[in-house]
Amino acid sequence: MRRRALLATAALAPLAARAEDWPTRPITVLVGFAPGGGTDIIARLLAPALQAELGQPIAVENRPGASGTIAALAGSRAAPDGHTLYMTTVSASAVVPPLMKPPPFDIYRDQTPVVLAATVPLVAVVPKDAPSQTIQQVLQRARENPGKLNYSSSGVATQQHLATELLCAEAKVQMTHVPFRGTGQAVNEILAGRIDLALDTLPTYLPHIRSGGVRALAVTMPQRVEWLPDVPTIAESGFPGFDSNVWYMLMGPPGLPAPIAARLAAAVGKALRDPVLGPRVQQAGFLRGGGTPADAAALLRRDADRYAALIRAAGITLE
Repeated sequence: MRRRALLATAALAPLAARAEDWPTRPITVLVGFAPGGGTDIIARLLAPALQAELGQPIAVENRPGASGTIAALAGSRAAPDGHTLYMTTVSASAVVPPLMKPPPFDIYRDQTPVVLAATVPLVAVVPKDAPSQTIQQVLQRARENPGKLNYSSSGVATQQHLATELLCAEAKVQMTHVPFRGTGQAVNEILAGRIDLALDTLPTYLPHIRSGGVRALAVTMPQRVEWLPDVPTIAESGFPGFDSNVWYMLMGPPGLPAPIAARLAAAVGKALRDPVLGPRVQQAGFLRGGGTPADAAALLRRDADRYAALIRAAGITLE
């Protein structure tokens, strides 16, 4: 037994040494959506702090498409040396891949959860000149005009899509889904008045809500949120129990050494606790994350199971 323990320690020694020396060159963080969405915002907020902590440049690279799975697939195929990571979402890493035929990667085997970066509520918004003043009025218009009102998302089976479809199912209305390659594109369309409704991440729309570019009607978490205390929840707007949010997770390729993952998780946690950056993240509309790689892995598995059940119940498929 003692010999086995010594052999195990010897085997781990080079790994620990590599983790201690890491990083040895710039780090790339892939983002699976266009600039301007929540994934891009949290990645860019964290990048300078991680760069200072790790001593190497951090480059955020946008690779939008396929509901975020293009970047996730690229990240899953990267060398497991900690120099290519990706900021991912519950949809891109837990929900969409199992729906694809064939799945581009196995959500458990082909990625390494590192740390929860942040969670955000979704907010229901309409163009500033829209006739609807409440989410009930939007749904009533949809009920009177089946299929004529539209709503945006950052891709099929993303949280925006799922949340809106679930709301439509509960309200027994039909609206037309308009997916984009990222929420930044959707923002431009709703600001122009060409999209009737968006249930999208709060950080994406908070600046436009504050400037009056769009009108916020409801939020999707069970309680009202501190950033919009006068905006009701969907649950209190006639749909008890309605609850939907989006999490952002720093993820690595399969085989990412545990010491590197642990160091990354600690660096993100430190950044989120920073007295300057932490409030900036909060002010932007994010609930700060943190924790360990084990915590992140448990969250991935829990929500993958949860949303698989919701998708089956709602009959959502990828064409």
